Amino acid sequence: MDAPAPILRMSGIGKEFPGVRALDRVDLRLLPGEVHALMGENGAGKSTLIKVLTGVHTADEGAVELAGKPVAFGSPLEARQAGISTVYQEVNLCTNLSVAENILIGREPRRFGRIDWQRMRARARELLARMDLDLDVSAPLSSYSLAIQQMVAIARALDVEARVLILDEPTSSLDADEVGQLFQVMRRLKDEGIAILFVTHFLDQVYEISDRMTILRNGRLVGEYLTRELSQVELVAKMIGQELEALDKLHGEARSFATPLVEARDLGRPGAIEPFTLTIHEGQVVGLAGLLGSGRTEVARLLFGADHAAGQLSIGGEPVTLRTPRAAMGHKIAFCSENRKRDGLIEDLTVRENIVLALQATRGWTRPVPREQQDELVDKYVKALRISPPNPEIPVRNLSGGNQQKVLLARWLILEPRLLILDEPTRGIDVGAKTEIQRLVAELSGGGVAVLFISAELEEVLRLSHKVAVLRDRRMIAELPNDDELTKDVIMETIASGGRT
Repeated sequence: MDAPAPILRMSGIGKEFPGVRALDRVDLRLLPGEVHALMGENGAGKSTLIKVLTGVHTADEGAVELAGKPVAFGSPLEARQAGISTVYQEVNLCTNLSVAENILIGREPRRFGRIDWQRMRARARELLARMDLDLDVSAPLSSYSLAIQQMVAIARALDVEARVLILDEPTSSLDADEVGQLFQVMRRLKDEGIAILFVTHFLDQVYEISDRMTILRNGRLVGEYLTRELSQVELVAKMIGQELEALDKLHGEARSFATPLVEARDLGRPGAIEPFTLTIHEGQVVGLAGLLGSGRTEVARLLFGADHAAGQLSIGGEPVTLRTPRAAMGHKIAFCSENRKRDGLIEDLTVRENIVLALQATRGWTRPVPREQQDELVDKYVKALRISPPNPEIPVRNLSGGNQQKVLLARWLILEPRLLILDEPTRGIDVGAKTEIQRLVAELSGGGVAVLFISAELEEVLRLSHKVAVLRDRRMIAELPNDDELTKDVIMETIASGGRT
């Protein structure tokens, strides 16, 4: 059978920003009743293409057709009214309002000039039923999980009779069960003939849910492919522009570590993490494995002095009390937090200002880092980490997620840390940037830096770590050497059994 005519076609789209050619004659077509994955590294042009489509940016060249007719949207509102709806990674909802209010905000049915609450709740239930959801639409949105909130955002998008639904990293904060729930909804909408544009960095999800994919690299179109006809290895090679060798364990051969750097004994915090004992040696990568909410981040915060701890902590054999992050920094401990936007970057500052922030904090604000020293250090790490674009004077918010993560790493590497704590450093970034960061961790370890590495991806933990500490229900239940017998299944069985062998 011949494929149906595209519901959306973008042809020869070009977009340039000062000093950056973001899109270079890119094509994209979406077919009704398909899930179409938009793939590419951070900085490949995916977000810019979506913003051109939805009227956030105006294309410098090219054309857009919707259902065979030329269109040019001046705003996201115009795109939504035409049937193109977008649900972004950070769900833009009002959790203090009810489910019904969130779905129909700005479009509330009215009677005699007042909101018709009965009709509004009925319409909200109707939209949720379309996705096979039965919720109390009068309940506050905050009473539901993040996955349900994601569904509510989709229901709001569908209220305008969407013909094209764009899902931008919808699964980045969901667990496996929640992802399955979302995919059920996507399949139902696909069966109704909606074209879904799916943006994600999770390759397994692409192969589970998508029918077709378009790959971008450096603002250019690599090609359009049927998902079933392109292997994951081929996909990665096309995304990064080179053949990707299979990554073995980056830490190399198992080795003993003679010099303890950090020794925690019965360290804990009531209500956050039960007392645990952990030793991290110089040059050792210790992975923290556990499900969401198991206490991984709580361990990291205690070791960085971000939370007050009970118990004993020694650094270099000397007992210490870390009451503040600044005290931890004084002992050469650095911490890249999980939420780089909330806890790490200051988006209105430049790349240079963000990179020198921790160094300046160690000196105090009365002793500014000389500009010449700033420029020298920033230039060194921009080149070493291949931060792109390599202009340190642009706002950090203009960088892709992977390059923002590199800016955070540069900030802490300037301090030459003895212990580097990395909490989900590769979440939400592309495979190329992820590989670079993993190799950097291995290089730092080889140079004697101790690393505490936290990741929800067990394959990544196994690839990098010399040993793995396993957490469950805010308890450290096991410490496993990363030898040939340690596998993802062994870790999962350890979590399931609570550490019992």
